[in-house]
Parts: sequence; C-alpha cells; structure tokens
Amino acid sequence: MCSFKKFMLVTFCATLTLLQAVAQAASYVDVLELPAKPSALAVRSPLLDVTRAGERLVAVGQRGHILYSDDAGAQWQQAAVPVSADLNAVHFPTAELGWAVGNDGVILHSNDAGATWSKQLDGREIGALLVQHYGALASAEPANEQWPLLVAEGQRLIEEGADKPFLDVWFADAQRGYAVGVFNLILATRDGGQSWTPLQDRTDNPQGLHLNAIAAAGEALYLAGEQGLLRKWDADRDRFVAVATPYQGSFFGLIGSPGELLVYGLRGHVFRSADGGASWSPLDSGLQVSISAASRDAAGAYRLFTQAGHMLLSENGSTHLQLLPQQSQSPVAGATLAANGALVLVGGRGVRALPVE
Repeated sequence: MCSFKKFMLVTFCATLTLLQAVAQAASYVDVLELPAKPSALAVRSPLLDVTRAGERLVAVGQRGHILYSDDAGAQWQQAAVPVSADLNAVHFPTAELGWAVGNDGVILHSNDAGATWSKQLDGREIGALLVQHYGALASAEPANEQWPLLVAEGQRLIEEGADKPFLDVWFADAQRGYAVGVFNLILATRDGGQSWTPLQDRTDNPQGLHLNAIAAAGEALYLAGEQGLLRKWDADRDRFVAVATPYQGSFFGLIGSPGELLVYGLRGHVFRSADGGASWSPLDSGLQVSISAASRDAAGAYRLFTQAGHMLLSENGSTHLQLLPQQSQSPVAGATLAANGALVLVGGRGVRALPVE
C-alpha cells in the first residue's frame, strides 16, 4: 500500500509539473514582442548606461527599462519601450535623436529625446543580413575565401536565434552610426537605422573577440574589446585597423578628447595615449577592481568608476589616478554629467545623482 501511495504521489507530482510547464509555455511571450512593463521601482532597478539628450538625461537597463529626467536626475519618468530585453547602451548624437542597444540583438530608436522608442532591428534579422550581404560579395568575388565563412556565420546566427547581445552604440550624427557586440558583431547604418550593413570583414578581428565599446576621441573613432583589443577607423582603408596596446586583458570602455585617449578595463588597468595609440602610458589606479565607466567634466578632467563603486580622478596629465572620497558607494555601470554639472551614475541599484562640487 505504501508503495502504491508513493507511486501515485510521484505520478501526481510529475503530472502537476507537466501541467505547469504547459501553462508557462502557453503564456510565454518573447521579450522582443513584450513591451517594457511600467514600474514605480524602475529608478531603483539595475541600469547599465546613461547619457545626455540635449539637457535631458536618458538611462537604460534591464527588462527594457528606459528612464528620462529633465531636472538633472532629481526625478525620472519611464519611457514607452516596445521590448523587455535588457538594454546595455544608449547614445544621442542630437538632442532629439537617439539609439539604444541590448540583448537579443535589439536596436531601438527615439526621435523625441527618449520619451518613446521604436524597434529598428533585432537578433532574428541579423543572421539574414549577414547571409544576404556576404552572399552577394561571394557571388561577385568567388575566389575570396572570406565571404563563404561569413555567410556560414550568418547561417549560424539564423540557426541559433536571437541570443547575441549588442554591447555598445555610437552615432556620429543623425544618419551615421554603429552597433557593436559579442563575437565581432558589428553593424553600420548610413540612413539613421532604416537599414544596417554588417562590417565583420572590416575589424581586423580574426579571432572574433567581443567588441565591448565604441567611442570617438576627437575626430578618431575606436573599438575596444577582449584581450587588449583596440581598433581605430581608417577612412583611407575603409576599415577598423589594429592598434597595439600594452595589456592583454579586456578593455571595457574608452574615453577621450582631441589629442588624448584613455582605455580602461580589467583589474583597474587604465592607459593613456597622446598620439592616437602609437604609444601608451599606464595610469596607476592603486586598485585591482575593474574599471567599468568614465565621464569627462567641463574642465577636461576624467572621472573613472569601478565595478565596486570607487571614483577615480585623472587630471592635468598625471600618471596617478586620485581616489576620491564618497559618502556612499555602489557599483557603477554608466556615468555622465547633467546640464547643471551634477554627476549622474547608474548601476545595479538604479540611478543616483551627485551634487555639483
């Protein structure tokens, strides 16, 4: 009898588990089709990047959350977003026009300073883009062995589905921009995102390393990524060419100005170049914690932030990064200056604004 009861209990539990799985499958909605849910807690949920759209602040993060503030970060409103995929980066080349990118190969666009967003592309379409683009090149240049490999890469993306994230986005103006991500994923647009072109063949990245960041320093445009990867756009060669760096660990970001470039990443490593990457000087952070974000103030000084929430200052070409005291400290994923000069930080605990000094 006991054995029978045990058998019935196991059968019941198995049936219940199956019914729950069926119910969950029936109610499942792809994050690429599910609009971001409005939440009063969004301002305290994990956020991964923040930027300026004119005088407005715009922050992006998990579950498709996009927030904007018109009072230097004191109060935030949640934007209307058509997906609930995690968003990793945001950039506004003008006060009105912006782009955000994230997981599942999603690219979003706003034409109203971040209040509402539309989807321009997602990972379900990227593989087909590669197949079409590199298939045409393979037909035109049958002797080029690179094109069939990239066609095969596109076919692999189709088979694996929309699971490859974009990690950063940058636009020169309202028309020309780039989205970059894992495994050398890079797309370019010349029409404001109405169409996208793969650039996997133009990155000097045969290993397919992750592209973690894209940013400009003065007139120069750079990519930064795994294993000390740094690439610089060469207009004459129409490609991102390799720039040698003194570090073989991952770079998570870069920041600069005319005549100066800083790259930062794992274990507190920061390097400065004043000659477009021809030579480098290490900046001593005194920390072994990864640098995850950076911002430049009106005076030209750089502030760098760690995954543990440290704030470091680089100014006047010093080779040492000064550790700045803070009343409270939490992990930082993105940083920018508000219109009033306040420093706005985002991370795992949401958003916080530091007063003007």
